[in-house]
Formats: sequence, structure tokens, C-alpha cells
Amino acid sequence: MKQQFSKKKIALFCGAFFTISSPSLAFAQSSQSTVVVTGSRFEENLNEVPANVKVITRDEISSSTSNNIPDVLSQIGGLNVRNINGGGQLNLDATVDMGGYGMTAGSTTLILIDGQRINPIDSSSVMWESIPIDSIERIEVLQGGASVQYGNGAVGGVINIITNGNTSKLNQASTSYGSYNTLINNAILRDTYRDTTYQLTANSSNTNGWRQNSAANAYAFDAKVIQKFGGIDKIYTDVFYGYTNQQLPGAVIGQVGSGNPQSAYFKNIGANNTVNNLGFRFGGTKELSKGYIGELDTSYTNKTSFNYYPFYDTTAAINTTSGFPVWSNTNNTLSGWQLNLSPRVKADFGPLGTTIVGYEFNKAGQGSVGSYGSNQLNSYMIPQGYITNPSGQTNNIQNAALLNQSVYGLIKVPIAKGISFAGGARRQTQQANTYYSAVGSTDGPSNANQTFSANAGDAAFNFNYAKNQNLYIKWNQSYRFPNIDEFWGSDPTTGVQVFNGILRPQTAQTYELGGNWLLQSLKVNGSIFSSVSQNEITYNPITGANYNSPNNINRRGVVIDSSVNLTNRISVAGGGKFQRSYYADGIYTGQSIAVTPDLLLNARASYLIDQSWSIGGIVNYVSTQHYDAGTNTTVYNSLALMPSYTVGDVYLNYKTGGWDTKFTIKNVGNALYATYGGYTSTQGASGSFSNNYYYYPSDRRAYYLTARYTF
Repeated sequence: MKQQFSKKKIALFCGAFFTISSPSLAFAQSSQSTVVVTGSRFEENLNEVPANVKVITRDEISSSTSNNIPDVLSQIGGLNVRNINGGGQLNLDATVDMGGYGMTAGSTTLILIDGQRINPIDSSSVMWESIPIDSIERIEVLQGGASVQYGNGAVGGVINIITNGNTSKLNQASTSYGSYNTLINNAILRDTYRDTTYQLTANSSNTNGWRQNSAANAYAFDAKVIQKFGGIDKIYTDVFYGYTNQQLPGAVIGQVGSGNPQSAYFKNIGANNTVNNLGFRFGGTKELSKGYIGELDTSYTNKTSFNYYPFYDTTAAINTTSGFPVWSNTNNTLSGWQLNLSPRVKADFGPLGTTIVGYEFNKAGQGSVGSYGSNQLNSYMIPQGYITNPSGQTNNIQNAALLNQSVYGLIKVPIAKGISFAGGARRQTQQANTYYSAVGSTDGPSNANQTFSANAGDAAFNFNYAKNQNLYIKWNQSYRFPNIDEFWGSDPTTGVQVFNGILRPQTAQTYELGGNWLLQSLKVNGSIFSSVSQNEITYNPITGANYNSPNNINRRGVVIDSSVNLTNRISVAGGGKFQRSYYADGIYTGQSIAVTPDLLLNARASYLIDQSWSIGGIVNYVSTQHYDAGTNTTVYNSLALMPSYTVGDVYLNYKTGGWDTKFTIKNVGNALYATYGGYTSTQGASGSFSNNYYYYPSDRRAYYLTARYTF
């Protein structure tokens, strides 16, 4: 595929990246006193935290070209964001891969809102659209394992979206209209009366989509009240609701760039997904005595999802003349809930250090019913004898329940002037129960229950050797339990779903050397890391089931981020990540993990023309990566690579009075690219199957006009 940016533009991009790494620039974009909580669960200055943490501010989000959270994380955070539905202008179903985990990234990157986890218990994506973007005060991105602090799933990194904290009055509304008839509206209303702060945020998004069968709409609402009682004592409550309805265009057959990228896969015509997500978050802070603080966070979420695939009830799907009939659920209804409870006590002993002791309780349940269309049942499945169970069951039924409990402790101890030690440990136990009953199963329903435990540890030394400069060295062990979808796999020959048992948790040990520096005018943070993973939960191409890999997997690399104001008019920022993710031993020794690019680069710049006008832009580069080979692992190394891509956005901004107007061109180079692709057996319109590449194209060039007014 031809790259849409010329060699000259690539050279300019690389030049910009190295320019911002020069120590001779004027002054830093923000100070090292930026408060972060994600690294240690204490509010600390950035250079006091022995971890690689990047803070994305509200101002950075507002002045960017991003209109959704995954865009923010990709463009400002410099993270690898992937979407198996192509993304679209709303970027629904996006997954962030922070640790080079490929297809399991959704279960290895922990997403928090105000310190509370929102990851689903299955393999579906986080409902980013249920978080109104205007409700965000800042986003803290922690690269590397953090299971000691946050438990299950934090092996690749943690993204903490913070909506609490600001009590200043803000009444603001915005609307954005652009290509593909995309309309996005946002509003926030926040004020404080005496010791009570209330905040209402809402979002609505609609698009016809660039591709065939890719229209989508999303709505979100959030209401928050924070009540202070004097000192640090306070409580908060937060009620939220999110809704999405999106069409599913499916993949394009062929390598990236081939075929008609706007066409939907023939089996996906008419397919769509609808999700409702609602719940509440509640918590508070109480000073127990001098130096001792009690904190409590709790949340409840209820989510329902409905999937519709009309193809499977058509004559074409069950046509036996080709010898390859296809039968699958036409409708699937999924419902589930999650309850989290997390009390903890913080102690500050002054010159002797700090400590946190906590307990976390999580209980969740989910069930699904997969229904077949009447044409499938009456014209094929019943006459062919596929419904053979004694009860005459015509639906697939699947249920799972999880109970997680963990205890943890964190300490931070000064050792000498400018030198401190931070460490901790956590033990988590998970009880899992499953039930599965499928149409056509000759063995009848399957039940399983299992209890597993996992341990996390953390030890780091932080050296504040000069003002606004620190180095740290760190060891960490983190873990993740399987999501409930990973209890099942599919038979590689028949494609029928099979139960593979409740898997053990995987663990990863990481060694890291990093720091934060304010050198003259340049703000830089970065780290070098090496990680090894055991019992990694992955797919076994021989049995068709998910399993705990007997082979270790290594992940090694370096990550850096920097920012600077060159003058009072020009600011630039950028960074990158180089990482290798590969099998360390066994039959796949040296083989890279699929859909994990080795190199990510990111550069941003803005120029203030005068008090009213400004311009800016952003460029992301993602290197080549392996297609997801699925069951064809034996041909993995002979496959072509997904091509690298460079994508840039530019904007022109005008401010006057309470108005803030912006014209944005997204994907200004009109690049044809994909963040995800694979290689597997695919069905053609004739009904026959053959091995093919496939990919999910991202949107081409788009134009937007946004108007924001602050009352």
C-alpha cells in the first residue's frame, strides 16, 4: 500500500521529534508539581512517584483534534489504540494496548474512573462513550504493571480518568458537525453552593459512517454531587447512563489496502449492536485521626447488549449445495452486572513515611441467550438433526459468575535525603462458576467452578537527586485472571464452541529504570523496561481452545514523552515507544505476538498567531505489525505484514469572548490504513471457504467545524 505522506513530510515529522528532545529550549509546558494519584494512590508530585506516569490535562483535551476518549489516548497519550470494527468517527469498541499484549489487550490494560475499575468481565470493550468527554478533569496514564495498587488486569498499564476534584464554576456547551453527516454535542454544568458541588455532563453523537453499514449513535449522561464537611472530609455520588446503537460493517477481505474498503462484508449487511449501560459510583474520605485517613469507593453497573446478524437466517447461509452450510445465532442477548467495594486506610507518619492498607470486593454475573432464526431451525437444523438434546432446546445459554476478594498493603519510606523506598503486596482470590448449554451438544450442559489465587508485589527506589529531577529503579509482579469469554474456545474443524475450563491467572514480572526530568526548559519522562510473562492466557490453534501457554513471553523496550513551550506562542510535544513482544521459548521461540507494532511515534505542535487565532496539528506513526493468524499459526512467519501508517490531523482555532470555534481536518493525508487485520478461513458469497487475509479499514479524510460557548 502506498503511504499517503511523502518522504519529505516523514522527515519533517522525525525532525520535529528530535527537536523537542533538545535541551536548549525555552521553558517547560507544565511543571513537575503536577499532582498524580494513579502511581501510588496518594496525591504526589510527578517526580516523587517511582513509575512512568503521563498526565493529560483538560486544556490539552480541549485544544486537541480529539472528540472521543480513544482519540485522546492515541493522539495525546501516544498509545496504541486498535478497533476491530474500524473505529469510525465515534471510535466505538476501541481497545488500548499499553503493554504489547495484542488480542488480549482489553483484559491487560486496566481502565479506571476516579480510581474505580470499569473493565467488563468478558472480552468486550470498555464503553468509552458512556463517559462524557467534558466531564474529564485529567487522565493519568501509568505504563507498566500496577496490580499491587489496583488488582486484576493491571499487567500492561493503568488509565485513570479523573472527573472529581474541580469545584470551580463552569457552564459550557459545544456542537461539532462534519463529514459523513457526523454530529457531536457536549455540555457541562458545574457550580458550587457553599460546600456542595454539583456537575451535570451530557453527550450525544451521531454519524452515517464512512463505510457501508457503519452508521452509529451514542448518548451519555452523568450527574455528580460532591459534599464537603470541612477539612478533607467529603462524600461523592455519581449516577451515569450510556447508550449506543451501531451497525457492524465487518471486515474487508484481502491485505490492507485491497478490495473496496467502504464495502461491508456480505455476511454483515444489516448487522448491528445495541448497548445500554447504567449505574452509580459512591465514595468518600474521612479523617479518622491526625495522620490517618479512611477512604471508601463503591460502584454498581448494569449492562445489557443485543446483537443481530440477519445473514444467518437467510437461505444463503443454510444452502447445502456448496457443501458448506453456516449456522450461528441470529440474535444474542447479553446482560450482566458488577458490584465493587473498596475501603482503605491511609496513614501519614511524616518523616517516617506513609502506608496504605486496603480490601477490595468485587462480585459480577453475566448471562447470554443466543437465538436461531426460524428459517435456520425449520429448514436446516431440525431436519438435519442438529437439535438432539432431550428438552428440544433451541437457544444457546451461557452464564458465568465471579467473586473476587483481595487484601493489599503499600508503604513508602524515606531512606536518606532525596532517596525513598516504595513497595507493597497484594493477594487476590477469585471464585468462578460457569454454565453452558448449547443446541446440538451431544454431551449435554457443562458446569464448572474453580477457585484460583494470585499474588502481586512491588519494590522501587526513587532518587530525587536534583530539583525537578528523579531516577527510579523498580521491580513489579502483576497478574490478570481470564475474562469469562476465555473459558470457551472453538473447534478448529467445525467451528463449534467448546468449553476449555476455567484457566489459571497469568503473571508478569517487570524490571524498569526510568525518571522524570525538567532540564532547563524541557520536560521529559521515560523508562526502559523488561518483562517476562508466565501462564499467559492465549489461543491454542491445535485444540481450538484458550489455554495457559506453557511458554514464557518477553516484552522489552523503551518509552519516552516530552513537551516544551518554545516561546510564548509555540508549544511542541512528542514521544514514542519501541517494544518487542515475542515468545521466549517453546515451539514459537522468537515469534512476535500478533498485532503488536514495534514502534510508535507521536508529535504535536501549536502556534498562537494572536490572542484570537491559533493553529496546530498532530502526527502519529505506527510501524508494521503481524496479522492475527488465528488458527493458522503454522503459517504465521510466512504471512505478509500489516503495513505501517502515518496519520495526521490539523486545526485552525478562533476565540473571542465566550466563543471557541475550531475547524479540523482529520487524517489530512487521506491515508488508507487499518489498526487491525488477520488471516483465517473466510466464506465467500458463493458459500465456499478459503484462507484469506482480512482487515478493518479506518476512516479516510474528514472535516469538522466545532463551536463551543462558555456561559
